[in-house]
Amino acid sequence: MHSAKRAVLVFAGCAVVVALSARFATRAQGGPGPQQPAAQNAAARQVVGTIKVIRGNVVTLAPDSGAEVNVEVRATLRILRVAPGETNLTNAATIQFSELQVGDRVLVQGTPGGGAQSLVATRVIAMKRSDVEAKQELDRQDWQRRGIAGLVNAVDSTAGVVTVSAAAPGGTRSIAVRTTKDTAVRRYAPDSVRFDDAIPGTLAQIKTGDQLRARGARSADGSELTAEEIVAGTFRNIAGTINTVDPAANTLTVMDLITKKPVLVKISAQSQVTKLTPEAAQGIAARARAAGGPRGAGAPGPGAGAEGAAAVAGRRGGAGRGAGGAGGNARGGGQENLQQVVSRMPPATLAGLQKGEAVMIVSTEGTDAGGVTAIMLVGGVEPILAAPAGAEQTLSPWNLGGGDGGDGGGF
Repeated sequence: MHSAKRAVLVFAGCAVVVALSARFATRAQGGPGPQQPAAQNAAARQVVGTIKVIRGNVVTLAPDSGAEVNVEVRATLRILRVAPGETNLTNAATIQFSELQVGDRVLVQGTPGGGAQSLVATRVIAMKRSDVEAKQELDRQDWQRRGIAGLVNAVDSTAGVVTVSAAAPGGTRSIAVRTTKDTAVRRYAPDSVRFDDAIPGTLAQIKTGDQLRARGARSADGSELTAEEIVAGTFRNIAGTINTVDPAANTLTVMDLITKKPVLVKISAQSQVTKLTPEAAQGIAARARAAGGPRGAGAPGPGAGAEGAAAVAGRRGGAGRGAGGAGGNARGGGQENLQQVVSRMPPATLAGLQKGEAVMIVSTEGTDAGGVTAIMLVGGVEPILAAPAGAEQTLSPWNLGGGDGGDGGGF
């Protein structure tokens, strides 16, 4: 009997753990198989990823990490299809190789093939792209219906309660997020805002100022939520001037106006880069001067990497903090805030940014050695930073208005 194994399949919009044990595999395959030699077991490899190309009986797989892998799937191999959310193979269905399509998610176990990046499959477990997309849409709807999002005000690890300031009609309200032994807690990776990259976390890791999403059962008056799932993260706001731009490496260095230190900023495929027109920047600056420096804030939604808008009070130069409100206006007469203006601007490129140009960035927490990864970068902000309290204008990393569990580059 083979030893017990566990393989983690992370799919767009939903993380699914498929337990693969000898007992399980035997039932799924219809009976016990021959014992594999120790040498063959040692050489076996497992890859999880998305089908990129299908040529003949060879599938080119784009793994979740590492280089592409060519997988030979022989005609005699049984291919199993599981639905998103399944935790075992009891309900798995057998499908034909011809039913696999580009975009499907697969777990492959196999032995080395003829090339350095090739495998001969001994097991293929697939999740159809259409199934994943359908599950993703259901998750999105569930987050919107039963989810909340806001800024953490307090954490009581002993009682298992996190208090957040969340959007509400006319402003914000305090909501107590209660956890149980069954609550799944995840935390964003230091250099990613992708939901797929979130790693298991603990309540003790959540701190004041973090941005948090939770979904579960709300109390009748909406003041409490018993969470089934929580995802939280610490993010950073940077305002400064560009020292260098390297479009080839997708990086730039920015002199932080608050810390007076250079920061390496990485631009990923999920980063939103845009540039304000002079008229838009002057308009925001004028309102900032009139209102004594409102802190406009917006938030690329966790479901889309850099979408959505929210009004959030920001803490100068630090991790995004304050109180969020979906579509809320900055302080001062209901005028549009920074993010609402930014959301209408067309995309820009790194090559279009110049040394000495002022930018505002919301980024991952990052690391001292590796810099930060931009979630949103906005150029053309010189008038805003020159206005009273201009450096306190911040962009927040999430859309605090509504939840979704989709992927699309972020949550």
